[in-house]
Amino acid sequence: MFNTLTNGYNTELRNQIRCWLAEDVGSGDITTQSTIPAGSQSKAVIHAKEAGIIAGVSIAQLVFEMVDDSLKFQPFVQDGMEVAKGTIIAEVEGSTHSLLTGERLALNLMQRLSGIATKTRAYVNELQGLPVRLVDTRKTTPGHRSLEKYAVRVGGGANHRFGLYDAVMIKDNHIKGAGGITAAVQAARRQIPHTMKIEVEAESMEQVEEAAACGADIIMLDNMSPENMKEAVAYIKQKAPHIIVEASGGVTLSTIYAIAQSGVDVISVGNLTYSFQSLDISLDLNEKKGGAAR
Repeated sequence: MFNTLTNGYNTELRNQIRCWLAEDVGSGDITTQSTIPAGSQSKAVIHAKEAGIIAGVSIAQLVFEMVDDSLKFQPFVQDGMEVAKGTIIAEVEGSTHSLLTGERLALNLMQRLSGIATKTRAYVNELQGLPVRLVDTRKTTPGHRSLEKYAVRVGGGANHRFGLYDAVMIKDNHIKGAGGITAAVQAARRQIPHTMKIEVEAESMEQVEEAAACGADIIMLDNMSPENMKEAVAYIKQKAPHIIVEASGGVTLSTIYAIAQSGVDVISVGNLTYSFQSLDISLDLNEKKGGAAR
């Protein structure tokens, strides 16, 4: 996983970009090759066509670098910065063929990640002054999870588990399959290392009480009203104050503040990564520098 994009690029990210370029370019960019002289040189400007939080600048730079390492990429904005409509994010200079071949992938990635970061920031802003953490979920685009979770962090959120392998999360179907919350927690505790936490999804006070009694480390209050969450939090903090309380299910910008006021420690929001609007970002050639005629 590429949990950070500030300390160099790892093999996984490069391999994914290589595959995405192969998907888009195939045997060659036939339009560019057939319309623009091979030696043409240009400068391109990447700019925001709407306001938002920028994410993925370094990824766009890597895309262009992998298309043609002679391209010169000059960023003017860093990930996490809020920009106004019209802000120039970066300039790219060099082969016109290379610029146009890398354009779509670089923009697709930056637009999606900036959209996630912008939405995340809006949720984070609703929680200002409250001692609660906003986190994402596993509801991500296949093949893009690490990038999308990175964008959540850029927007000011935090990450829930990355996959099925790094935490025990007992949900309704696990409870049914195991024969109850207590049976599921006990079975998991026998199997996992002592360093791993167990989270249990609870949909009612009865389930909250059982999860607290059988040794859950985290209790997720699923699709409860703020009033019921407040009751559950009070019970958990009285009976087992070490338990982390998470709220999840149907969280929106209009409801997250009330949910946070219930006293939960964490709020998970799936739609940060599955229901967002990509930020409108464009690349325009603004200077042709000539080249060999055909």
